[in-house]
Amino acid sequence: MSKLVKNLNSDYIAKARAIAGRRERGRRVVHAFVEGYEDIAFWRSVLTEFESDTLRFEIGIPSRDDLAKGKKVLLSMAEGCGKEMILCMDSDFDYLFGNANAQSSTVNNNKYIFHTYVYAIENYYCYPPSLRPACVRATNNDSFLFDFETFMAEYSEIVYPLFVWYVYSAYSGKVNMLPLSDFRSAVSINFLVVENNGRDTLEWVRRNCERKLKGVEAKHKRHKEAVANFEKRLLEKGVTKRNVFLFMHGHTLFDNVISVMTDTVCELLKLMTIENIRSSSRVGVTLSNELSNYKNSLRSPEEVLKDSTEYRSSEMFKRLHKDIEEFVRSL
Repeated sequence: MSKLVKNLNSDYIAKARAIAGRRERGRRVVHAFVEGYEDIAFWRSVLTEFESDTLRFEIGIPSRDDLAKGKKVLLSMAEGCGKEMILCMDSDFDYLFGNANAQSSTVNNNKYIFHTYVYAIENYYCYPPSLRPACVRATNNDSFLFDFETFMAEYSEIVYPLFVWYVYSAYSGKVNMLPLSDFRSAVSINFLVVENNGRDTLEWVRRNCERKLKGVEAKHKRHKEAVANFEKRLLEKGVTKRNVFLFMHGHTLFDNVISVMTDTVCELLKLMTIENIRSSSRVGVTLSNELSNYKNSLRSPEEVLKDSTEYRSSEMFKRLHKDIEEFVRSL
């Protein structure tokens, strides 16, 4: 373990700030460590709400002489947490695993560790109610082409049985039963046919998932009862057939499902707008300028999604919000 991280704890930070006069005229400064640079913006958006004239959060990643970062580094600092230093991280499967192992127990029970409850930050970015608004902001076209929320609920039902096996394989330590690469290949959509609200795409995913599930169940028959019992644990944690997108691997969801969908819909919205401009009465330089202005206003849907806030209405985010609220109240 890096000496810098090993020596970093809540008491050390409190003493260092006292020496440096970092109380900012009576304002408490709580240092919040996150997994990586890409996580800072998300946790800033979460913690800002709790800042006041007497409290400020300072968000960063741990300083290490080997430049390592990530959840394991944060967890190595868990014993040093306190009112001056908190840790903010992705839940991964730790929320679903409860107290099944030492790591999950630490994540779930340390009152100075705050986790997403959903698998990762990306799952919040991909919250279905945020998808259409993101496409509108990316393309400046408010036409309704696709019902993302209905599609994602149906998609969730399709991948749910395989998802249960995938989480169980991780929970039981038998990761080769259904490795992430196999799960990803089965649940990725790869393409989106917008007609009939993606029916053809959903049926393609259904065939892939059913084929993979049939193979896993046949190869691991003796685990079927254990998987069924484990499914009950997942239900108790809030996993349902229609919200798997909250708990599945975040980058798989973002890169292999949502990005494909939003890119496809945004491309259609862009083409619609460009066609409308070209079919208008504008000609010559005026037409050229209008097209140029529109194209310059376009944004990447993936980047727009990272600015979304619709996930704040989700039950899992409300739990995270409540945890931070209780911490702030205790200061």
